[in-house]
Amino acid sequence: MKENIIIKVEPDSIAQEMGIEVGDILLDINGQPVKDVFDYRYLIQDEYLEIGIRKQNGEEWELEIEKDEYEDIGIVFETGLMDKAKSCSNKCIFCFIDQLPKGMRSTLYFKDDDSRLSFLQGNYVTLTNMKDEDLDRIIFYHLSPINVSVQTTDLELRKFMLKNPNATRLFSQLEKLYNAHIEMNFQIVLCANINDGKYLDKSIEDLSKYIPIGKSMSIVPFGKSAHREGLYDIQLFTPEQAKKVIEQVTTWQSKLLKEKGTRFCFLSDEFYLTAGLPLPKYDDYEGFPQLENGVGMLTLMRDEFDEAIAELKPDNKKRRLSIATGRIAYDFISELCDKIKEKLTDTEIYVYPIRNDFFGETITVSGLITGTDIINQLKDKPLGDCLFIPENAFRADTTVMLDDIDITDIEKALNVKVTVSADEGHRFVKQIYEL
Repeated sequence: MKENIIIKVEPDSIAQEMGIEVGDILLDINGQPVKDVFDYRYLIQDEYLEIGIRKQNGEEWELEIEKDEYEDIGIVFETGLMDKAKSCSNKCIFCFIDQLPKGMRSTLYFKDDDSRLSFLQGNYVTLTNMKDEDLDRIIFYHLSPINVSVQTTDLELRKFMLKNPNATRLFSQLEKLYNAHIEMNFQIVLCANINDGKYLDKSIEDLSKYIPIGKSMSIVPFGKSAHREGLYDIQLFTPEQAKKVIEQVTTWQSKLLKEKGTRFCFLSDEFYLTAGLPLPKYDDYEGFPQLENGVGMLTLMRDEFDEAIAELKPDNKKRRLSIATGRIAYDFISELCDKIKEKLTDTEIYVYPIRNDFFGETITVSGLITGTDIINQLKDKPLGDCLFIPENAFRADTTVMLDDIDITDIEKALNVKVTVSADEGHRFVKQIYEL
């Protein structure tokens, strides 16, 4: 049986007043076992609590607590979930984790498919690894929104792509969530000549029936690393194929906007960059509901950037800096930097597209560039007084990149100050202006 180990007691909290300490174990609340963080949050809402605690010396305490409704008691647990994340039993033909090179830290190889992480962190889940009681808990606690990785609504094709017979349960699961008013966002990883074309039409048509409980749908291209030995052969979208996908989705957006008041389905930025077509306008993204999926990120940054540039006071202060970026965004970042140099006339910016030797040259997004590649490719390049590296290339809330290279390692290797470059346009301009 798992133990809810307490790793922190908030100062001046109820827990501290009651003598709860780091290392103690939460046993139950009002006689009910605590399976995970959602049980905990639900059970502590009452004004009167009886909490079972096991002390480090083995003593068991029964604490009676009176408090305000919804007031927290001030304890933090060993894991955010208070439970192990549920692993994925799928063998998806497009899975990026299966394409990782050997020798990376073990946590990167863990495949989660946990609805609780969908609610807490925005992760996408396939629903194939969920039992009926898992769906019931989502509904009971009203964990909304839930992000569902669909891939296709053709059930036989979905079973093939996910390599899981439970993939065919999709509609009964979506109906259950829909009827309980659990908001849903959908995702499709689009694979050329597999789930595109008529299958994409079917997916958009089927999923749009869940509007407005179904809030949005993102369509992102399959990412292919150089480490696909023994895996299903999937080709990348060509510029011409990307153009066809854009035309197809644009047609659906117009139809759905007229019929349901929302475009509903949105393409990730990579499709437009691959096709060499302009990015959609700011208002076309309807509040950017799928921003974390790379849907509209560049449009949002561009508009924020243009606002900041318009307000920027021209000067001729000397600035010398460099920016590392993924190859697919090189032209976009270069255009932004040209606008900066028009206002800040003695500012020199070197923009370097980083070839992805770590994952393979077919990986061109900035979020997957590594410290090793940056060091190897920039060691003899002019870098100015500061090197900017995009923040989406770092692990969340850290200065560590995917290959475990830290900012300090890069600074030491290249003998230059490194700044985590903001992906928000106003902050990006401010970072450069204040150099």
